[in-house]
Formats: sequence, C-alpha cells, structure tokens
Amino acid sequence: MQTLAILAAKLSSSILRCFGRGGSLPGSIALKIDDKILNKLEFTGPIILVTGTNGKTSTANMIADLLSYAGYKVISNRKGDNLKAGITTTLLTNASLSGRVNATACVLEVDELNVRHILLNIPVTCFVVNNFFRDQLDRAREMEQLIESIEKVLPDYRGDLILNGNDPNVVRLSLKAKHSHCYYFGMDMNAYSMQNTNEASEGKFCPECGSKLVYDYYQYSHIGKFHCSQCDFKTPDMDVILNHVNLNNQSFECDNILYRQPYMGMYSMYNCAAVLMVAKYLNINDQEVKKVFSNAPQPAGRNERFEKNNQICILNLVKNPTGANEVMKVIETDDTDKTICIVLNDNEQDGTDVSWIYDTFFEKIMNEHTKSIICTGCRGYDMALRIYYGGYKGNITVVDTIEKAIQTSFSTHLKVYAIATYTALLPTRQMIVKEMGL
Repeated sequence: MQTLAILAAKLSSSILRCFGRGGSLPGSIALKIDDKILNKLEFTGPIILVTGTNGKTSTANMIADLLSYAGYKVISNRKGDNLKAGITTTLLTNASLSGRVNATACVLEVDELNVRHILLNIPVTCFVVNNFFRDQLDRAREMEQLIESIEKVLPDYRGDLILNGNDPNVVRLSLKAKHSHCYYFGMDMNAYSMQNTNEASEGKFCPECGSKLVYDYYQYSHIGKFHCSQCDFKTPDMDVILNHVNLNNQSFECDNILYRQPYMGMYSMYNCAAVLMVAKYLNINDQEVKKVFSNAPQPAGRNERFEKNNQICILNLVKNPTGANEVMKVIETDDTDKTICIVLNDNEQDGTDVSWIYDTFFEKIMNEHTKSIICTGCRGYDMALRIYYGGYKGNITVVDTIEKAIQTSFSTHLKVYAIATYTALLPTRQMIVKEMGL
C-alpha cells in the first residue's frame, strides 16, 4: 500500500501540473490508499515544523532559505498547503517509491489545528511556535480549545521546542512537553513597549494555576514580559532576544549584531527572532541569517507595494484582530493623505464569523489624513457600519464589486491602502495590477 500511495501522489501531482494546478489533492488520494503513509517515510537531517496564528508562512519560508544557504537540500510547503493533505503532498512528491524523502532537511508550515495530525507521525526535530491569537472562531474555535488540541500530543513528543517566550499561551506548551528541551526567543523592552494595552488580549490568566498574569510591559496584544501573581509561571530566560529595536528603519540587534528585517512592524520582528533561534540551534552563522533577511521575498498582501505614474497602492491581508491591529499601526504612521479600501468576505476560508472587526482598532486610521473609506466584499455593509460606529467623519462608500472599489479608490488620486481578507486578497491584487497597468 505504501508504494501505491506514493505512486498515486506522484502521478496525480504530475497530471495537475500539466493543467497548471497544484494543491493538496495528491496527498488526499495517498491518505485514502494508506492512512499511515506518513509514519512509513524515511528522513535524513532536521525536520522543522512551524506553526502559529500570525507569521507562520513568512517564518517557515525564511527558515527554509536559511537552511538552503547553509548547504542543506531543503523541501518545504512554500505555497502554504499547511493541512495534513497538503503536507503529505509535499513529502510524497519528493520521496522515492520506497518512501525515502529526497532532502537533507524539511521545513513544514502546519496549520495549528493540524499539528496533532503531523507532530507524532513524522520524526520532527524541532517544533517552532510563533504565537497564538483568536482567529476564525467558526473553524479554529476559541483559542483555548486550539491550544489544548496541541497540548494533547506533546506528552509523547520527543523533539525540541522553539517557542516565543513573550507569549504566555505559547510558553505554556512547555508544561506538557516533558521529554522536550525548550528554547525561547523574544524581544527586550524598547521605545515602543507599553505599560498598559487595550488591544484584544488573550494572555490574562496563568495556564498553570488560573491566577491573573501581571505584565511588566507589552509589545503588542498580549505579547510581552509577564509573571503569574500567585505561582512561578513567568517569561522564561531567553536564548535569543532582540534589543535596540527601531521601527523607523526596521532594525534591531541580537548578540550585538545589527540586523534589518525584511518586513514592517514589530510583529514581523518576532518572525526574525524565530529564524535567529533556529540558526543558533543548528549552528548557522549570522552572515547566512543576514542573507535571508536581505533576500526575503515580499509575500503577496503583506505590505505589498504597487507604484506607477505617481499612483501608490499598498495591499495588506487581514484575518484576525491582532494581525489587523498591526496593519492599522503601520497605516497610522503614514501622515500623507490617503484613501482606504477594505474588502471583507466571510467565506469558509475567511471565517464566517466577522465579529472580529469590532475587536480591531480601525479607529487608528480614522483621522484627518484618511479622506475616504471604500468598503466592498460579501460583508461590505457590515464593514461600513463598523467604520460608522467608530466615529469616522469622512466619506464612507459601499460598492458591490472589488473592481468598482479599486477604481473608485484610484479615482481619488491619493495614496491607496487596500485591506483584504483571505479569499478577497488575490482578486483584489489582480484588480490593482489591472487598473494600474502593471
């Protein structure tokens, strides 16, 4: 059955490529033939699993690049097929019929709810966790349930953990992973740290005793330096810590070495901290890390910039309140006159519950520099109502298509910030490219 499953995955993948398609179907077919196929594969070298609510794609891709620069032959699910079937597709299409994976390292992004299907079925060397935030309540459920689904498989996990030491919901995983050595990355207090926060904050109570967590400072949301008011649970000693953070030029220091991150925002610096921790774990030098940061591609919809004939448009993906709040902070720092275009969908991949828009501080962009806000998408009117309730005094327009929304935005002849949910991202990007003639 093993050989047949691998052969079926390879053949179906080849057929899909002939039609310019990819995806997880080959893995689904293989798992139907042999549902234990992952357990039967043979690996050489490190296997790194990456998960988290925000930033796992960028982090996994940078780690894959890091290992490639260091001389490993790497396979990775770069396109984000991060469910069990997608990961199975990645591994089987890069394996021999005998089940030997043709790589000296594997870097796999995995959806949080699918960790339980992957972690114990392949010999994971280290498990990297970025953060946990409330996300897509209808699919991922409450964050507590999501974390518990991961905690249930940790007692039998024998690899190492690389954890965000500033996220109490990530640090708590160490309490269940009794056979694992834990390494922590984080960020020191800096000019942008806050003593208090009113952002959506899930890290309020100790996972060990249930008492209130006390924060020395916050970086964003519930990320920061914390300790329990009653027991010993606290921010651990860091193995990698970023300091001298400068968000104006996107730089930071680590072990007295200056780095510049490839993206914008404090939340993206945590992705870089995870990469630095993996580099330290695998004894990869800082020059390779700098090469990763210098050559990191700009992911679609992550502060993606389009420019032609004095028209500038910046596209961002939003999918949950914490990620959206970080996008709001980036836009807030731009004091030029602008138009905001928001595309809100509620398809299955977006999450059908859009109540998160009321946990997002859209008020940050409701200032004199935002001349108009244009809303569209399946829930365009809900988005417009949220903006209205936020007290925005400028012009709010609702249109019925993404095409009209982009055209209306560009007709203002101002800088445009386009914000789109998951299923709206690609159509919005395509319309931007079309309207700008790129």
